[in-house]
Amino acid sequence: MNKRYIRQIKIIGEEGQRKLKEAKVAITGIGGLGSVASYYLAAAGIGYLRLIDFDVVEESNLNRQIMHWTNDIGRPKSESAAMKLSLLNPEIKIDPINEKIDENNVKSLLKDIDVIVDGQDNLKTRLIINEFAVNNNIPYIYGAVYGMEGCLMTIIPNKSPCLRCLYPGEAKSHESIPVLGPTPGVIGCLEATEAIKIITGIGKPAIGRLILYDGENMCFQEFHISKNPNCPVCGKNK
Repeated sequence: MNKRYIRQIKIIGEEGQRKLKEAKVAITGIGGLGSVASYYLAAAGIGYLRLIDFDVVEESNLNRQIMHWTNDIGRPKSESAAMKLSLLNPEIKIDPINEKIDENNVKSLLKDIDVIVDGQDNLKTRLIINEFAVNNNIPYIYGAVYGMEGCLMTIIPNKSPCLRCLYPGEAKSHESIPVLGPTPGVIGCLEATEAIKIITGIGKPAIGRLILYDGENMCFQEFHISKNPNCPVCGKNK
């Protein structure tokens, strides 16, 4: 038995560990959320991790994007993350892709993937990913942060509401948002947990449930999200 995974095998079993080894997961953005989610997924033994990010490391990233260090400033984030994850777990395959996801390339960037983990910083790109995930029956784990608050929802096509059900309006962009470093760490950990649960089949994912984290008051809340029958992505008349 591989000692690297012995503690989690006590929970998921050897069959669960085999499923992790065979899984292909895409991390769509290697910033605050993606840094933490990708680190724990690599440590857990996900067999293939596709790291998608078009940006380079900046000094202002370093308070929260723990995958990147001071000597990485100016380096593509996908390459920076791939180097560290390969050292963390040389048993898995890391595939860094230095591209920005849009309507034209989302299909090629996310093809042959079993689970998509959200590491984006804007709703517009998230909605593009969401539509691709729903249309191709791929689980999509949504996470977002602002200040000391964060949220999470797991989207399982044909079983749950999608991100467009949650955000039916126009996607607005923000140039720069306030973020306390540990906040994306919390949500990124939750995203990694959800991915492992989906792949192994253990536990109850946050399907149709929006989990809200309030770091200032240190509490969690849960809201039920209903599927919108008129949703242009997952509704009956799409």
